[in-house]
Amino acid sequence: MSGINKTTEKHLMVFSGRAHPQLAQEVAAALGTELVPTSAYDFANGEIYVRYEESVRGSDAFVIQSHTAPINEWIMEQLIMIDALKRASAKRITVVLPFYGYARQDKKHRGREPISARLMADLFKTAGANRLMAIDLHTAQIQGFFDGPVDHLMAMPILADYVGRKYGHLDLAVVSPDAGRIKVAEDWSSRLGGAPLAFIHKTRDINRPNEVVANRVVGEIKGRTCVLVDDMIDTAGTITKAADALMDQGAAGVIIAATHAILSGPAVDRLKACKVEEVIVTNTLPIPDDRRFDKLEVLSIAPLVSMAIREVFEDGSVTSLFDGKA
Repeated sequence: MSGINKTTEKHLMVFSGRAHPQLAQEVAAALGTELVPTSAYDFANGEIYVRYEESVRGSDAFVIQSHTAPINEWIMEQLIMIDALKRASAKRITVVLPFYGYARQDKKHRGREPISARLMADLFKTAGANRLMAIDLHTAQIQGFFDGPVDHLMAMPILADYVGRKYGHLDLAVVSPDAGRIKVAEDWSSRLGGAPLAFIHKTRDINRPNEVVANRVVGEIKGRTCVLVDDMIDTAGTITKAADALMDQGAAGVIIAATHAILSGPAVDRLKACKVEEVIVTNTLPIPDDRRFDKLEVLSIAPLVSMAIREVFEDGSVTSLFDGKA
């Protein structure tokens, strides 16, 4: 009989960039492994160097990097990490994006604009990624921008279970801060035992990013504790105006629940000054101590990411983690 038969053992390896090592360490610990020792530094002109301290040949590699500020630097570092793995003969490279940078630029509102979310997917593909894993993409269609498998994980069960435990005894309403996210609010509603839905009708000035002009509440929220749900809090302008609009129209209280705490610029001051009882987020992005405040509750996303990595590694089903909805 000619030929060679060898059944190789599958080998899981987890890698982390320098953007959010705490999350990657938590994920690795939940998987019962350790992060692969990596030497990474910047040259004097800002160029990034990365080298792995042990062999990665034949590995099933998971590269974790959350796109926090300075965002372009961390995206570039992740691309370089993927390239290093490809050239060192990793068997399969899965890019883990707790927060996918440039996800808001997913379509053209006006002529001569980029679709940067698609460009990002192309960059990962070119660098050598076989698969993407992301949490709460800004819009679901980004999954189609990458030519390969995409695991779209949802933080909603983690956030909603916390809200249910703490506030489930109250009369709740689930509120979407804009009409476009009503589908997400519906999933929240069913998770919270059919709480009624409302949404904020807002108008934007397309020439001024991050600014909302007017808010009107559509739905019955009087006397209810409103759970205001969104995928991200950036400058917190949209969400705090929405919270104030809810209180002005008779809500009993407002809780904000969002996956990604970007918390740029005035966000923390706005959230502190706003009439909300609690701001619940996850640790998809690092939140330094000086951006934390009394009303902020940070839930860990690491158990979700580690379960998804295990399913991918064992050729299981990521969808099964979300009752077949992912």
